[in-house]
Amino acid sequence: MEFGVFDHLDRSGPSLRAFYETRLKLAEAFDRAGFYAYHVAEHHGTPLGMAPSPGVFLAALAQRTRRIRLGPLVYILPLYNPLRLIDEIAMLDQLSGGRFELGVGRGTSPLEAAQFNSDHGISARVYAEALEIVLKGLTNKTLDHAGEFYRFKSVPLELTPLQTPHPPLWFGGHSLESAARAARYGGSYVTQDTAEAMRPYAQSFRDAWREAWDDKPLPKIGLLRFILVADSDAEARRIAQRAYPVWHRAYDHLHRKAGLVHERAEKTADFDFTFSGVRGVCGAPQTVARLLAEQIEISTVNYLVGQFSFGDLSEAELTRSVELFRRDVMPALKDL
Repeated sequence: MEFGVFDHLDRSGPSLRAFYETRLKLAEAFDRAGFYAYHVAEHHGTPLGMAPSPGVFLAALAQRTRRIRLGPLVYILPLYNPLRLIDEIAMLDQLSGGRFELGVGRGTSPLEAAQFNSDHGISARVYAEALEIVLKGLTNKTLDHAGEFYRFKSVPLELTPLQTPHPPLWFGGHSLESAARAARYGGSYVTQDTAEAMRPYAQSFRDAWREAWDDKPLPKIGLLRFILVADSDAEARRIAQRAYPVWHRAYDHLHRKAGLVHERAEKTADFDFTFSGVRGVCGAPQTVARLLAEQIEISTVNYLVGQFSFGDLSEAELTRSVELFRRDVMPALKDL
């Protein structure tokens, strides 16, 4: 069992400069604690995501850390020119010393896509073509492509990634097919679905992996959870119960502004439902370790991704949560 971090970089506090510095200091703590990777979300026009240009934040992160791997989860490919993204990926892989992890997706929010005059209705096709181009560009000296949405002819590519043939791929998803597709691409797969839902996804991934890659070692099959650890169950619940609604208001911001109901309604504002273990856990170290062990066993994952930062958690609360997780929870789970 290995451990990663997911961060929306949802806004808290009035000062963005202080916000970024706190996040970078926290990343240093994750680095020292031995986490495998720091995964950053991409969102636009909403307090849910203060890293709308993930590459900028990741470049800073690369200079403040030494071992932890880092990458977007995910780059929203329909919002990028693939040629420009090829150069950015190569730069980030070089700047991080080959620690870059390439998460890609088509994006989940039609409201955010509309800000870019991007048609979410065709985003799956745009995404598939853009991914083809990006992988082609990371492994060749020139780029040639003629497709439905993009055309490139004999474009020279001076930048190359440090990792070959390209940085490891990551995909998010919520279905048997998305899990199998991730395996066929040779990438890792993460979901925030229930542990019961993840179990067949994980099996679908493993079946597709064996068919495509035979006995090559499996990559990461990950379960994403809100995690808050404190010195007692009561204290953890008090803190999480205050912070989670702040996060959810950011999550639902654009939909409320437009008078719409969020299409991802399963991420409910109901704290008791979410932190009953469905998509989050909070408690003393022993409680958190027990709840997560149960979900790992049910889901059969080999990678646990913690969303430790959310809502209005203070720097002191975050630091204590991460330290307790490192000291008491990780050792209890690492051999699962």
